Amino acid sequence: MTNQYNEDQIQVLEGLEAVRKRPGMYIGDTYENGLHHLIWEIVDNSIDEHLAKRCDKISVTIHEDNSITVIDNGSGIPVKMHKTGRPTLEVVLTVLHAGGKFGGKESGYKVSGGLHGVGSSVVNALSERMVATVKRDGKIHQIEFSQGSVVKEIEVIGTCDPNDTGTKIWFKPDSLIFRLSTEYNFKRVYERLQQSAFLNEKLTITLTDEREKDSETNEPLTKTLFYERGLAQYVEFLNEKKEVLHDNVLYFTGSDDGIEIDVALQYHNGGDYDGIYSFVNNIKTPEDGTHVAGFKAAVTSTFKEYMTTQKLVKNNENIEGKDTLVGLTAIVSVKVEEAKLQFEGQTKSKLGTKEARPAVDKIVSAQLTRFLEENPQIGQVLASKVLQSYRIRMAAKRARELEKSKNEIMSHGFKPVKFKDCKIKDINDPRREVFFVEGDSAGGSAKGGRDREFQAIMPLRGKIRNTEKGNLEDFIQNEEIKSIVSIVGTGMLDEFNYDNLQYNKLVIMTDADVDGRHIAILMLTFFYRYMKPLIEKGHVYLANPPLYKFQVGKKIEYLYREDDLAKRLESHTGAQPIIQRYKGLGEMNPEQLWETTMDPSTRRLSQMTIDDADLVEQLFIDFMGKDATPRRDFLEKYGHEADIDV
Repeated sequence: MTNQYNEDQIQVLEGLEAVRKRPGMYIGDTYENGLHHLIWEIVDNSIDEHLAKRCDKISVTIHEDNSITVIDNGSGIPVKMHKTGRPTLEVVLTVLHAGGKFGGKESGYKVSGGLHGVGSSVVNALSERMVATVKRDGKIHQIEFSQGSVVKEIEVIGTCDPNDTGTKIWFKPDSLIFRLSTEYNFKRVYERLQQSAFLNEKLTITLTDEREKDSETNEPLTKTLFYERGLAQYVEFLNEKKEVLHDNVLYFTGSDDGIEIDVALQYHNGGDYDGIYSFVNNIKTPEDGTHVAGFKAAVTSTFKEYMTTQKLVKNNENIEGKDTLVGLTAIVSVKVEEAKLQFEGQTKSKLGTKEARPAVDKIVSAQLTRFLEENPQIGQVLASKVLQSYRIRMAAKRARELEKSKNEIMSHGFKPVKFKDCKIKDINDPRREVFFVEGDSAGGSAKGGRDREFQAIMPLRGKIRNTEKGNLEDFIQNEEIKSIVSIVGTGMLDEFNYDNLQYNKLVIMTDADVDGRHIAILMLTFFYRYMKPLIEKGHVYLANPPLYKFQVGKKIEYLYREDDLAKRLESHTGAQPIIQRYKGLGEMNPEQLWETTMDPSTRRLSQMTIDDADLVEQLFIDFMGKDATPRRDFLEKYGHEADIDV
């Protein structure tokens, strides 16, 4: 095989210390994220073998006891004696920063995703047991560890064909470290491996879960991931439920200044502009970096030049970069050699390699220009999309200017007529909060029951527009939405400015019925699509008003769910209780609304967060989008389980 990997390429930077004492420093935490990170570390090592063109098959097995086996057909970790005086396989698995990725041009890997170089040894340290089996040079070698220490020295346990090589790692997470749970989530593992398979075309990854049985074969559940077209299929997967503007995904590839570049993109008719997914050496870069900056620069300059040449824009229409990103789903993946690999900050989530920007710009500009010239029909469609995005942005700008003028006319302090602000005016005071309340009646109770010092109230007139359907132009003039934007203060989309947030808590307070829940989800849809950082940073909440007042004599209890009432009746003895069912917030007097729903010492607020960004995105598309099919399918499958209040 070419590009050989041998004992001389293994370098030791420092010993393995304190991993068990402070595991969070190495895997983030000792809960679900850290537990799954153990798999990622071992799998990423196997993928590095694929990047070095020495491996095309990886299998991952979740055993019944939640131990893990990862097998690859790479060249196998070196096993001969290392210059430290110990077997190389032992050094790799017991010494922090020992591996074949630190020697630059002399290392065993040109590029790698193992950015820290600590993966295998950390997994070993945090495992109750680990067994490493290596096929290399016609022999099968094995070594066994417990909590990072050797318990069975390396030995030859068999022979194999000299061409049959690879590494098998079995490990069982240590319950002394992962005290909450050592149970793996199949869906989470599958989605991470699927992403790796998309990013590495023609690599076969097999995932088996021995805890589950296949309904057809009664064998352990097994999924095989293989993508002939890699990134193009990744984009198709992301756009699966979107209305795309061109059938074929555009795929650009090349290298410049030692950086390998792969880009796939496809436009759809949506109004969002955060559809760029970026990777460096197969590792996701959630904060993007220089490679994405180069991509955006290329797309912007190419479309501006194309649309000007084709006379598709008027002289006064100034297309900007943000206009070319609306409705775009793109994967930007680069491979950077270790010597050039630089990140911004400690989290390594943003690429800082300065050579990446001009390299990506050059490759994408040239190939996108050629595509538009050779495919004029698609070029016209995409140019129309860009122009539409520009005009929507201009309409929003005009609406903001109109609002500004209105504010100036109304003495520099315009707020909706029914809005009642709090007394504290310092927007940096964490106590400031605003309640968006369903209906004038409930709004009146909220105004009377609130603490005026720090609680503001904005009554809403029924349901706001569904912002997942249509676009900004459709609802920018809606009075309710304009009121919300005015009160929140941050602006939205590309005009969003977090520093202008007026309230620390934005509380959606609706009736505890179907209509109330619908209003709440419409509000959440708006915040998610147009002010997403407010949710990401934890400022959006749902109030939880009670359904029942349960009174016996002078003693009053508030019950928040239907089954709470059933349980309370079952346990109740004595005098006949008086039970009041609250059909709406407006049925509560100010004192009751304060005590149950608004008093910080007794209320129940649900903070909205985004734990799984891809899942949340799909849920909004499915349940709030134009296509009714996913909603119909869901109701047909689960509708019989609904608890509908009639």
